Amino acid sequence: MAKLAQGAKYRGSIHDFPDFDPSQDAETLYNAMKGFGSDKEAILELITSRSNRQRQEICQNYKSLYGKDLMADLKSELSGDLARLILGLMMPPAHYDAKQLKKAMEGAGTDEKALIEILATRTNAEIRAINEAYKEDYHKSLEDDLSSDTSGLFKRILISLATGNREEGGEDRDRVREDAQVAAEILEIADTPSGDRSSLETRFMMILCTRSYQHLRRVFQEFVKMTNYDVEHTIKKGMSGDVRDVFVAIVQSVKNKPLFFADKLYKSMKGAGTEEKTLTRIMVSRSEIDLLNIRWEFIEKYDKSLHQAIEGDTSGHFLKALLAVCGGKD
Repeated sequence: MAKLAQGAKYRGSIHDFPDFDPSQDAETLYNAMKGFGSDKEAILELITSRSNRQRQEICQNYKSLYGKDLMADLKSELSGDLARLILGLMMPPAHYDAKQLKKAMEGAGTDEKALIEILATRTNAEIRAINEAYKEDYHKSLEDDLSSDTSGLFKRILISLATGNREEGGEDRDRVREDAQVAAEILEIADTPSGDRSSLETRFMMILCTRSYQHLRRVFQEFVKMTNYDVEHTIKKGMSGDVRDVFVAIVQSVKNKPLFFADKLYKSMKGAGTEEKTLTRIMVSRSEIDLLNIRWEFIEKYDKSLHQAIEGDTSGHFLKALLAVCGGKD
């Protein structure tokens, strides 16, 4: 697979199905679930080869043809990892992300990794859509739930990211040096400590959460020039806990978002046991955005294809469905 040049278009692995016929698809799914037992193969084959937009049309047609809710029928026919993957693919993206965020905050513990992975990587438009979907589905604002489920600086960073208010222009030359200086001070490399740590932390948060990606790339370059250190490495060394993790995620996402997800996918399948939830969440949410780029970064870094990694780590219908979403052996 040819490498996509830096700045080239991001590409997903799933696209609109040509010659799409939603009522025919609805009938195929209905027949696959009729009677005793279901034809899982037929279900996963159809759903993984349609785009999200097309899946929404199939849902509409299913309801008008059979007077039944396709999501509810799928839920009763499928179970476990396969159900999570197929039902995830059926949801509109913003509602899917909203559900993942809600799940990350439900119950006793908080899944900080999931909160970070979603909030640190979505675009302004995606974040705004997630906020709307969250309100619609849970009758509460995302901000309120984040507020009651996290604390301290970590909470403030997540809430800032959840406003979807990142600048979208190019770099601001005058501010590049200034921002790099703040980064150097907070990461305790600079010779001139100024101001107390908490006001510096706030400034650093504001820089990472509100400056445009293009601007931040310049800031990171300037940081290296000023300090001879890489900003990501310095955050890892000088900070700890959730604050470190969310700052690192933002930096990695700014540097190379597909690589960020390739790393997460690799880690979800490394060692004993698979983190199916992480694996599923990334495959579903990136399938129409940049999964081809993620596949490229994966093989480049780990010397094996995402296809091979999935094959070696999952089984059954879940494996088949994941490979269909992945879309190629590279």
